[in-house]
Amino acid sequence: MKTENAIRVLAGTFVLLSLILATTVNLWWLLLAAFVGVNLLQSAFTGFCPAEIILRRTGLTREAGP
Repeated sequence: MKTENAIRVLAGTFVLLSLILATTVNLWWLLLAAFVGVNLLQSAFTGFCPAEIILRRTGLTREAGP
């Protein structure tokens, strides 16, 4: 899996988890979705994505493997 795809999966998972927790536990969990959104916006403009750094350290590559 490419890093870009893994970041999309991670962001989508966090947003959905945030929505589920906000409806079942506490509305403050929506801050997690807001954080993910802000991080996606800033990474689009700056090119800096902390999740990409973490995923690369786990062994994910930028290119698709065989």
